[in-house]
Amino acid sequence: MSRRSKPKLNGLAEIYAYFRTNETPIYFLSPTPYNLLGLDRWIHGFEYITFFDSFDSRHPKMVVPRETGPHEFRSIEDVCNWLLRHRDIAAHIRARGRGKMVLVMFDEETEALAKELGIQIALPPAKLRKHLDSKIVTTEVGNAAGIKSVPNALGRVETYAELVKLAQGAKLGKDLVVQTPYGDSGRTTFFIANERDWNKHRDKIVGEELKVMKRINHLPGTIEGVATRHGTLAGPMQTDITGFDELTPYKGGWCGNDAFIGGMEKQRVAVRKMVQKLGDRLYKEGYRGAFCMDFLIDTDSGEVYLGELNPRVSGASPLTNLITGTYGGAPIFLFHLLEFMDVDWEVDLDAVQARWAEFDNWSQLILKHTGDGVELITRAPASGIYRMEDDGRIRYSRPDTEWSNVSGEDEAFYMRVYSAGDYRYHGADLGIVVARGRMQSDRRQLLARARQWAAGIKGEFQAIPVPPEMPAPPSPPETVNKMF
Repeated sequence: MSRRSKPKLNGLAEIYAYFRTNETPIYFLSPTPYNLLGLDRWIHGFEYITFFDSFDSRHPKMVVPRETGPHEFRSIEDVCNWLLRHRDIAAHIRARGRGKMVLVMFDEETEALAKELGIQIALPPAKLRKHLDSKIVTTEVGNAAGIKSVPNALGRVETYAELVKLAQGAKLGKDLVVQTPYGDSGRTTFFIANERDWNKHRDKIVGEELKVMKRINHLPGTIEGVATRHGTLAGPMQTDITGFDELTPYKGGWCGNDAFIGGMEKQRVAVRKMVQKLGDRLYKEGYRGAFCMDFLIDTDSGEVYLGELNPRVSGASPLTNLITGTYGGAPIFLFHLLEFMDVDWEVDLDAVQARWAEFDNWSQLILKHTGDGVELITRAPASGIYRMEDDGRIRYSRPDTEWSNVSGEDEAFYMRVYSAGDYRYHGADLGIVVARGRMQSDRRQLLARARQWAAGIKGEFQAIPVPPEMPAPPSPPETVNKMF
């Protein structure tokens, strides 16, 4: 007897109907629902399993374990593995039956725990993701795909003299940007123009394989793609919001994105072609589904360069899915899931891509705690829609679980991370603001409205220092400060 052939979906209408009537349980498991919030409107059987209860149990598709309490998580993977081991979550998954799971970060332990629960992780294997996540490997994959990187040299150095020699061999000059293979770029990128800079950072550089680049004046940005069997789809180009004191304590640290139309048309075309070439190459490497490509636009020459690869659902995913779903008729993440569902499919990808060309401007701000020390939060703003009054003050307007319901530029959606009873600490992610309109100028200046939104939401928090008789929790390492 021949094997039963897979059902085949032809065109968007059949893809819509397939997900609308889907009976396979699909979970997004992460500390918060942030990255894929809103996908449950498109996919029947889609649920969020999270550590933080951002919506005070009001979200109908969100599952939060009853018992949480303080925990010393050292990574997002630790949070996800704790959730999968939790008796409430395990019982819930087993009761629903075999299904699929999506995560932002996971490791081999996560894969084993999911397998025990009868869950398939609908993402490329952790081993492959780890391999591709290296900034060194990204450069090599980009080279193989014919994508330019900022002029660079790869290698190891033990001294400043060796660094200078490596740079001279590639004609990079003396003003250098040095990156180690793994980690958030805001904390693993070092600017070295002299031996004093080298001495400041040498302990984090020596012993690592390095990417040494010429320093350029640039505009950083990101774009999400989905590598499929039929080709690669590209989401809207987003420029990065980085390093503003009002938002983050980390110099150069990511703290938001702008997605807008108008301007930089030549660069938009170049960025879209780059992500499509990169996605096609990744598919040949065995990687399929969602990925995020960071790019750099040289503001002196207009040249576009490959930055980094994030082989995962990313911080760009919320605006990407909001825009492609609201204006183009299909969130790009549906095409990721099609690669992992038990169906064949076919659609005119060029036609789908063309639907995503025009949209309203949207932006997001990631609000981190910029103070020092550890405090106990006694009051935290609720998730929902907020409104900015004419005098710049922010007030809570109404509860909501969908950022697409923001009606104008005087409104914004806020999703809370930390609540009353939690501790806030240096670099902790307090929450996310999603709004219509831009938050950053073409010259990379934070707009007044962005400062007002950040100050207004942060002003809703109240906290007290940890009492002397009450031991402060251990300060979490930098790897877990970014909760999405």
